[in-house]
Amino acid sequence: MPQNRLDFYSILGVFRDATQEEIKRAYLHSAQRLHPDKNTAAGETELFLTIQQAYEVLSNPNRRNQYDLTLPSESLTEKHKYIRYAVQYSRPSLVYLQEKQILYALVEIEPSERQSGSLPAPPLNICLVLDRSTSMQGEKMNILKDTAVQLMRSLRAHDVLSIVTFSDRTEVVVPASINTDIKKQADSIQKITPSGATEIFQGLNAGLNEIRKTISPDRVNHIILLTDGNTYGDEQKCLALAEKAALMNVGITGMGIGYEWNDVFLDALAGKTGGSSVHISQPRDIERFLIEKFKSFSNIYADEVNLEVRLRDGVETNFVFRLQPDGGQVDVTSPLRLGPILRNAPLEILIEMVVHPQALHNGSVTLLEGALKVSVKSDPMPVAPLLIRLNREVKDEPAASEPPKSILKAISQLTLYRMQERAKAAAEEGRYNEASQQLQRLATHLLAQGENSAAKTALLEAQNLENSHAWSESGIKDIKYQTRALLLGGGKEKN
Repeated sequence: MPQNRLDFYSILGVFRDATQEEIKRAYLHSAQRLHPDKNTAAGETELFLTIQQAYEVLSNPNRRNQYDLTLPSESLTEKHKYIRYAVQYSRPSLVYLQEKQILYALVEIEPSERQSGSLPAPPLNICLVLDRSTSMQGEKMNILKDTAVQLMRSLRAHDVLSIVTFSDRTEVVVPASINTDIKKQADSIQKITPSGATEIFQGLNAGLNEIRKTISPDRVNHIILLTDGNTYGDEQKCLALAEKAALMNVGITGMGIGYEWNDVFLDALAGKTGGSSVHISQPRDIERFLIEKFKSFSNIYADEVNLEVRLRDGVETNFVFRLQPDGGQVDVTSPLRLGPILRNAPLEILIEMVVHPQALHNGSVTLLEGALKVSVKSDPMPVAPLLIRLNREVKDEPAASEPPKSILKAISQLTLYRMQERAKAAAEEGRYNEASQQLQRLATHLLAQGENSAAKTALLEAQNLENSHAWSESGIKDIKYQTRALLLGGGKEKN
């Protein structure tokens, strides 16, 4: 193909106004993924050479200027080859006011029509990192071992499942490899014996090392951490390791069994990679949660879905919550790690923005501008970023139209989730009466929505806070994950 027909910016996955540092970073990332020493699949050497060619042109200012003259004009309205997005807002326009205004945006990201057909399920590279401390003995460990064997036997020929156990020491029970002896692996799994204390970092580190053995851009590379307890003293090392995993496009899901584990820590740990935590209240549910998670892996269309946000003066991104496929709060630090895009369900996020008076001018305001970058499993080439801009008109009077039902529903459910967060924060600061009142209001709203079980839990915790000035371990997690579950698919109903 002639050079003037190649889009070198798309090949490296950068915008046309990318800095030299951004171009260099994109090249190093792509070259590492596709280097011939690491990839032997047909065509990948040619892709690597094409990436080198793109970098040689774009990293040279003179050659880049000459190349830019050959490009057609760039349009935001052009269809992206792989993904598309749609936005619904909580209000059709903003108003000229001398005070801040809150605006919500419901963003839905999904495969483009041209790419949403029947694609083969991506190969898996999964590591189970299993807590085998003394507290895991009995039913929990027995079900966990049986489920691990079941998952091992369900793998396809090109899938990889490694298993690491940890307590105060770590063991690689099943090393990462392809086409291994299933019977031998099953025997090794059944020999796992609980003992010792809980030290998560060693297990995570060993799990990441196993993932690296067969890591590939066309695989789903993911760690599932299962624990029933707290880790002590190594939380910061775990979070730093999660940031390292995110840079390698390795996701983390945290699954907490029972009630004695740290949900805030597991949320933060998984959130570093675009993942989330899961609450498994009863051992009998271990099998269901693990099998559902593996099914979702096989349905991944794109991962490494990151939104690099360009901040606008007078606008704050106050809160971001992923509604689906896995509900969870998203760190607002750029890049926003949004989680995967599935083939049969969109990625939905709800963004709360605060708009200050100084941002309102010239009849419109750009709320958010960013580059959405993804890694598509069916294509090893870097995918060109999709530019996202969220804009609203600014008028003298508020609009009379109603917001879309889907975003009203999502905001309503998010309000319930944040009420339990505020109750928890008040209790931690010793404001127990305020925390109890928050839970009572939460229970009233839950009852109005027919969520009787969750309402009962909230009322019991409100009473518990009044009487003993403390949360129960079961109540605090039940309320959090029950209200979070209400958010899942909150934007499905379209107006």
